[in-house]
Amino acid sequence: MSTTAPDNRLVAETSEGAQEMVDRALESATERLRELGAVLRLSEAEAAELGEQDPGDDQTMIMNMGPQHPSTHGVLRLMLELEGETVLRTKPIIGYLHTGMEKTGEDLTYLQGPTNVTRMDYASPLFSELAFSLTTEKLLGIEVPPRAVWIRMLMSELNRLSSHLLFMATNGMDLGAVSMMIYGWREREETLRILEKITGLRMNHNYIRPGGVAADLPDGWRDDVLRLLDLIPPRLDEYDTLMTGQPIWRERLQGVGVITTEECLALGTTGPILRSTGYAWDLRRDLPYLAYDEVDFDVVVGTYGDCFDRYAIRLNEIRESIRIIHQILDKMPLGDYRIQDKKVTPPPRARIDESMEALIHHFKIFTEGFKVPEGEAYVAVESPRGELGCYIVSDGTSKPYRMHIRGPSFVNLQTLPHMMRGGLLADAVAIISSVDPIMGEVDR
Repeated sequence: MSTTAPDNRLVAETSEGAQEMVDRALESATERLRELGAVLRLSEAEAAELGEQDPGDDQTMIMNMGPQHPSTHGVLRLMLELEGETVLRTKPIIGYLHTGMEKTGEDLTYLQGPTNVTRMDYASPLFSELAFSLTTEKLLGIEVPPRAVWIRMLMSELNRLSSHLLFMATNGMDLGAVSMMIYGWREREETLRILEKITGLRMNHNYIRPGGVAADLPDGWRDDVLRLLDLIPPRLDEYDTLMTGQPIWRERLQGVGVITTEECLALGTTGPILRSTGYAWDLRRDLPYLAYDEVDFDVVVGTYGDCFDRYAIRLNEIRESIRIIHQILDKMPLGDYRIQDKKVTPPPRARIDESMEALIHHFKIFTEGFKVPEGEAYVAVESPRGELGCYIVSDGTSKPYRMHIRGPSFVNLQTLPHMMRGGLLADAVAIISSVDPIMGEVDR
């Protein structure tokens, strides 16, 4: 829409409708309750009383942060009401990156599905592939071979390394530790090189598929992984020197963006944000999938639920992932990397040149797909950002009737208004960075 300025120029205005933050004087009691704590079990009177503690409209200013802002980690718009430098209200507005991937997934076969979901959380794409594949396998009622299970675990933990290293880089950059961006990126590159050698791509791999994985591990993979595991721990010690024990770093993060366990549970928050409050919830341990019940690792938790805890948790989760990968290397079994079921698995590539039946089989699998029995299933995995779940309804055809992804970044963004309230504008950047949202997963 547009409006006319005093000098008769046309000025464009944007409105997000019900999402838009309105002036305090125009805000209804119901809207105030929604902003201040409907999910936190406040009564309307308590919410109104909390809102009355704030100054009037003549002393505040509503300001946009984003949607194109380097510290919002994607196309995220935040409407902030400020009194000077203090943030009184925050409203996250999403949808600028909307890709319709869930609806697109209903028009793709189950074999094509991983190519779609892998593009959602582009910092940890293998977790989206894993959740989709596990849900499809649950509907099919099949179990993948042991080697495929352990390969999936290896790839997931390598991807967790690369994702958390990316967080280290961007979190440092957001707070002014510019050199950390270079160091974190350097280590992430080493991890991506291994992923590229195994899957053929640095990201958006389409490697974990229903029935197993796309290909077996290549020659020399074990030496490459061991080289990476020897490289990273000394670098993490450098991060501790550069940031963890640094007084300026601690002052910027400690006591900033505090959230409680009760608030996290009311908001449905998971991952490092929930664990930063001292609540030890990790799906790998509490609802084991793959073979996580056969490896030994610690669930890293914080104490205060602040930005420093969320930083320290991710740093130490890198160390725990290294510990898990060492155990995977010791226990990696031999055997098939995908299920030998002709209804689900295409024939080996070499057979296509030799056999007409293999060629027809390959053609039908990749054009028509495989049919999945009627039913519905939900499977969740522990992504670097929390509980990543995939819900699929099957109508007995080769395509999902309905597909929904429970994206942790989407749910975790709900914490921003609660963590930012009463803080400084400079702290808003630290808080957004500590949530570590990936907007491709939010807007799906």
